[in-house]
Amino acid sequence: MRALYSVVFICLSTFPASAQDARQTGAPADWPLPIHDTPATLFLQADRVEYRVMDGDDAFLWDMQGWFGSDRHKFWTKMEGKGTIEDGVDDAEFQALYSRMITPFFDLQMGVRQDVGPGPSRSYAVLGLQGLMPYWFELDGALFLSDKGDLTARVETEYELMLTQRLVAQPRIELNFAAQDIEESGIGAGLSSAEVGLRLRYEVRRQFAPYIGISWERLVGDSADFARARGSDPGETSVVFGLRFWF
Repeated sequence: MRALYSVVFICLSTFPASAQDARQTGAPADWPLPIHDTPATLFLQADRVEYRVMDGDDAFLWDMQGWFGSDRHKFWTKMEGKGTIEDGVDDAEFQALYSRMITPFFDLQMGVRQDVGPGPSRSYAVLGLQGLMPYWFELDGALFLSDKGDLTARVETEYELMLTQRLVAQPRIELNFAAQDIEESGIGAGLSSAEVGLRLRYEVRRQFAPYIGISWERLVGDSADFARARGSDPGETSVVFGLRFWF
């Protein structure tokens, strides 16, 4: 029951106060209503929508996210996936998260994730942390517990280096971990994969920026062994061309 009261309080606190509520503060009747500085807003961003040139079949990738809510409470959605030009989408994932600000620079996130694609379909519970670290490094980390009991984790970090007012260099690192071998997905225990990239974008407008870059990906440990057993190369380097936009 206490948890129910907490949910109701959170929901009610996101709505602006009425005129009657404002008058209960004791302010004179002819004073204007106070300005509410935490309105609910909508934000959508495609961080990476790109074409990848590789030694084998060229590929594509998308990485998008958005939120609706106030400073303290938000509903987040995250979508990402990749595939090859010849075979189409290899895998994709969708996340629906509730986000709560816990410090001025970090949000605690929880919700669900659904994987789709030709491979094994999985559903996950998600617990994550997203925000801005010292020296302006962006961090997005999450734990995933699947409906099969598999525990995995992902950590992504980015940094924006302003070369000019419009030209931005963006290094990016992504690390994936697993608590156990997941052979049907080709994932090994421990550090399973790493991706290091550098993208150089030109902001035609702040909301619209084409970019070019390079990305290096590598499967590690048992994940690399699973890939070799399938006849795949555990590492690849690609030149990327893409677009970043938000509104």
